[in-house]
Amino acid sequence: MAENRFAFFGGEIVPIEEAKVSIMTSAFNYGTGVFEGIRAYWNEQEGQLYVFRLLDHYRRFLRSCKILMIELPYDAEQLAQKTLELLNREGYRQDTYIRPLGYKSSEVIGVKLHDLENACAIFAVPFGKYIDRPAGSRVKVSSWRRNADNAIPARGKITGAYVNSALAKTEVLLEGFDEALVLDQQGHVSEGSAENVYIVRDRTLITPPPSADILEGITRETIRQIAQEELGVPTVERYIDRSEFYVADEAFFCGTGVELMPIVEVDRRPVDDGAIGPITRQISELYFKIVRGQEPRYRDWCTSVYER
Repeated sequence: MAENRFAFFGGEIVPIEEAKVSIMTSAFNYGTGVFEGIRAYWNEQEGQLYVFRLLDHYRRFLRSCKILMIELPYDAEQLAQKTLELLNREGYRQDTYIRPLGYKSSEVIGVKLHDLENACAIFAVPFGKYIDRPAGSRVKVSSWRRNADNAIPARGKITGAYVNSALAKTEVLLEGFDEALVLDQQGHVSEGSAENVYIVRDRTLITPPPSADILEGITRETIRQIAQEELGVPTVERYIDRSEFYVADEAFFCGTGVELMPIVEVDRRPVDDGAIGPITRQISELYFKIVRGQEPRYRDWCTSVYER
């Protein structure tokens, strides 16, 4: 497997070993940074690497920066161009994960967001499945609650906030499960440890609203659109209680990292008959064609890396 050799750092593409920060950096000490997750998919037939919804990801990245008062000298189009330059330097011919970072780079002691320097970095690594469970994942509700918007906003991909995700994920992994379901402060289902969630009831997709302290997911919105346009399956955005997963017809996680992962068991109870449901399977098949540039109708979501 190829390894990453370069990074965008300090305003230019440099060897990865030069992309270093001091232990005094504010973001390292206080979690005052944001990140984005972007995937690129290799299409073997076309000999092309396609980045999925590149500009949409960078627009969300800049919204996350705004929450933490991180001002960068780039717009979404410029960040996208830097990413394509980086990927061309790497020359990957396999599925790839791209990680942009915006962070407080001042080397100071003291908790604040204002009057600090800001920096941006981007690196990319070969990346396969985040959760490799072809038959679906076994899930448990975590005892850890999701951060509230008035504490650490979940709609921003804030680095420090992901300690919450790590606590939830490790708790359930050590108990033998594959992933966590996390409740909000009111006891409604919010997300997985780091992915959005859908259930299916009566041939309708149901997903928690942004007010349930979720990340406003790009994959979540992609699935909403393709389910309606291609399958005629509508989406309802509303609160979901824990026990509703026990009686759902189907359930699945979605996100850039996890892609689309069926849920077949929650709290030791099978979802329906414990097998991957038909709507989940249909959406999954569509999604993986779309991200590899194999569906002409959605080709504008895919940005080519290599000139042909």
